[in-house]
Amino acid sequence: MANLVARGEKPEYLFWVGCAGAFDDRYRKVSRAFTKILSHLDVSFAVLGKEESCTGDPARRAGNEMLYQMQALQNIELFTSYGIQKILTICPHCYNIFKNEYPDLGGTYEVINYLVFLDQAMQDGKLKVDPSIFQDARVTYHDPCYLGRSNNIYDEPRKILRQLTRNVIEMERHKSFALCCGAGGGQYFKEAEKGEKEIYMERTEEALRTDPEIIATACPFCMTMLTDGLKYKNKEEEIKNLDLAEMIVQALGL
Repeated sequence: MANLVARGEKPEYLFWVGCAGAFDDRYRKVSRAFTKILSHLDVSFAVLGKEESCTGDPARRAGNEMLYQMQALQNIELFTSYGIQKILTICPHCYNIFKNEYPDLGGTYEVINYLVFLDQAMQDGKLKVDPSIFQDARVTYHDPCYLGRSNNIYDEPRKILRQLTRNVIEMERHKSFALCCGAGGGQYFKEAEKGEKEIYMERTEEALRTDPEIIATACPFCMTMLTDGLKYKNKEEEIKNLDLAEMIVQALGL
């Protein structure tokens, strides 16, 4: 994905790839899946390429406010120089901080989470998937904290899944009662306290109780934690952990 913004082009959307989407081998597949969908829809978008930096979210969650503000102000200056107004994100953490925290520093944009974008494309009839690909698959969906409790994005992923399969099974704790994957708030970068049960294991066990074939996720941290949980349970060969964008790409045959 080249830096089309720096070439002087004026796309409608900036696709903010995010640290995980750029550097994590597993989540790079999600970035590619989403760009395939954008191209399929003939959406005008661009990326920042090497100019993209961290949003500052991990620094702020870990208590380093100065580093957060330095990173945020640097991004705001870059966005201003390119005239960025609309931002598409696949990471809930990036989405949340752009939407709810950057305005305090003067960075106000139309920030759109990819699930909201994809659901709208489906509702408008622009994105038509083959319902036979996953129609009989048992799928459970894990609500990311920064999409759900922080931004009330609950319905869109479920509407997408209902377009893909007839068997969406909710975990006992879901929507506003969903258990965190264990990586939020900077926890991704620290070890569990001594004697403490790993949260990701508890959440994985909840997912497994639905007897799923697929655990659908919509966050890089959640994907990592639940994938680790499946490996710990020796279930990674029989149960897939897929992002919704990956499922859509398969159902589009792209």
